[in-house]
Amino acid sequence: MTPRTPAAPSAQIDRFVHERLPPPEQSPRLAYPLPELVIPGQANLVETLFKKALQQGHADRPMLRSDACTLTYADAQRRVNQIAQVLTQDFKLVPGNRVLLRGGNSIEMALAWLGVVQAGLIAVASMPLLRAKELGEILDKAQPALALCDAGLREELQKARAQAQSGALQTIIALNAADSPGALAAMAAQKSGQCAPCPTSADDIALMAFTSGTTGHPKAAVHTHRDVLAACEAWPRHVLKASPDDIVIGSPPLAFTFGLGGLLVFPMWAGASVYYPSISYTPEAMVQLIKQVGATICYTAPTFYRQMAPFAKRHGVPGLRLCVSAGEGLPDATRQLWKDASGIEMTDGIGATEMFHIFISSAGDQVRRGAVGRVVPGYSARVVDDQGVEVPRGTLGRLAVIGPTGCRYLDDPRQARYVQGGWNYPGDAFVQDADGYFFYQARADDLIITSGYNVAGPEVEDALLNHPAVAECAVVGLPDEARGMLVKAFVVLKPGHVGDAAMVKALQDHVKAALAPFKYPRQIEFLAKLPRTETGKLQRFKLRQP
Repeated sequence: MTPRTPAAPSAQIDRFVHERLPPPEQSPRLAYPLPELVIPGQANLVETLFKKALQQGHADRPMLRSDACTLTYADAQRRVNQIAQVLTQDFKLVPGNRVLLRGGNSIEMALAWLGVVQAGLIAVASMPLLRAKELGEILDKAQPALALCDAGLREELQKARAQAQSGALQTIIALNAADSPGALAAMAAQKSGQCAPCPTSADDIALMAFTSGTTGHPKAAVHTHRDVLAACEAWPRHVLKASPDDIVIGSPPLAFTFGLGGLLVFPMWAGASVYYPSISYTPEAMVQLIKQVGATICYTAPTFYRQMAPFAKRHGVPGLRLCVSAGEGLPDATRQLWKDASGIEMTDGIGATEMFHIFISSAGDQVRRGAVGRVVPGYSARVVDDQGVEVPRGTLGRLAVIGPTGCRYLDDPRQARYVQGGWNYPGDAFVQDADGYFFYQARADDLIITSGYNVAGPEVEDALLNHPAVAECAVVGLPDEARGMLVKAFVVLKPGHVGDAAMVKALQDHVKAALAPFKYPRQIEFLAKLPRTETGKLQRFKLRQP
């Protein structure tokens, strides 16, 4: 085991977050088994990424792209310095203060996030579609001193500030409002761009990431500068293997760590560039943009790949070489549909907001059909029973993970459930085979036990998705006196198909022919759409509600 470097003294004067981290007995055990995972004791995430890019000769290479402009690494660094000057000079923010960021994916949102973190402040990004009630929960928990908010999203934030109990948020500055005198861009343009990064300890806090709420109760996961830099040296280095020539595109918001890593931090680490569109993505628009901008790497959720497939087949995606799927389980039917349409073997991965990014994944010729992949170098993972004891290969159990990142919730009793004995328990049920491949079964809470049999909802979903009439589906277990739980499917049909009794029987017979008969959905309900989070994750808890 490579020893961890001692942390330098903290630069964060505001100790609000540090004082609310989990106690030692509930903290994850962090492991750094590879030399590249050892981060200096004094490290500023943003400074390190820019320094790496410039030392490798990328100063004049594109970093951030849109249909309006392209910024090189040198351009972006200067603008980040200017934003840091605004925050620390004009608003007198000090290291450790929290800054709320609210906006869609854009060049200015990316620059703002980098400016916040480089200044030693703590970035608290929020999903663009959150409403006042949800934003109020974030304000009360994070207590940000200032917000950088897209001009078009200000109304809900103002409502949230009026309702918030903490009263910490004093100032809201507009993003993406270049013509407004009080907007961030106008204020930053007056600055010199000469600004030394905050000399943060590697263990100072870089960000708080709020979970996307599949349970309906958001939690704030805290990550340090060391965490994010170590994450750059794990999955991106060993699995993704992006290059400076890559152009990255994707749909996950920067407020979601899947998006923050894939669409900002990891491309910077590789010296690559990212394209942020000015339009809202639809499946067809995404395919057309991939072709138009020459994108080579795409990040999105399985559902979106499924919807993109017919357009990829029709229009082609000639420059695309890597497609990353995460955020929820990838059905094999979707993997094969996308491969048929694009010719690309998808890179699946499982990660967690609590772990920052992906820790199990395989790419290219390492992909094994039906498996998420193998553990990413730098991490260890095992499948265990309810007592935390590893089960024999091929046996269903709970996933436990340890590595250079780990779960630290801000002041949340659920920490004791996520971290046990130093190991992280993301809440997923898996089977591991003799070759070390991990096969996703379900969220641990989503396993359906019916008449004594274990049924994994995603397995039934995969079977249903192979039926030509099914566009989307979700399978849950509902309480049942006779069987304990009953398998129920919620199905969105493709246009031209009718959700009647004949279709129910056809789908049930289809599943019976593909899987063991006890797994078929005894109830099927047809919906116009499925409930999802803004990041595309299915909200099964809503389907279980009467």
